[in-house]
Amino acid sequence: MTPFNPKNSALLLIDHQVGTMQLIKNIDREFAAAQAVALAKMAQILDIPTIITSSQEDRTQGPILPEIAAILPEAHAARIKRPGVVNAWAYPEFKEAVAATGRRQLIMAGVTTDVCLVFPAIDAADEGYAVQAVMDASGSPSDLSEEFSRQRMRGAGVVLTATNTLIAELAQDWSTTEGQALIGLLFSDVFPAMGAGIAA
Repeated sequence: MTPFNPKNSALLLIDHQVGTMQLIKNIDREFAAAQAVALAKMAQILDIPTIITSSQEDRTQGPILPEIAAILPEAHAARIKRPGVVNAWAYPEFKEAVAATGRRQLIMAGVTTDVCLVFPAIDAADEGYAVQAVMDASGSPSDLSEEFSRQRMRGAGVVLTATNTLIAELAQDWSTTEGQALIGLLFSDVFPAMGAGIAA
């Protein structure tokens, strides 16, 4: 697999909606939300094209997390609002938006893992994209459904990762201006307790 870097990667944030987040039970939902927000900040720092999609915002799922909308206002304004199609990859506007980035390395996170993330991750991998699924910025209603979804993604060639690992991979060099911003992001957003300890 070609290494991921800021010049060849795109970020796909799938259904990080206020209502949908309530379905996360396998990990702390506030932690998952914080990791998704950290991914948005990472994309902003590295100028990585980001595609945001939502499903039925006017129903139980609700709007995209306001923190993500504030960090990436242009991506939020251009978000793909699916009328109810479960698999975002099967929705032509989403797939076309991804193709329009020109990037073949896809970073994906979605809520829930077992419904919103698993299907587009597998389908994109089947079509030759390199896919990394960020598991701590995603989550499922149960440990069992999460584990089965992870098994299916691994079997399809999707690489499972965590926010801090991905940020380090894309940073490449902490001594650069972007690297310094990213290491600050790790301490302030990904591991806030560690940052507080250092500040003290």
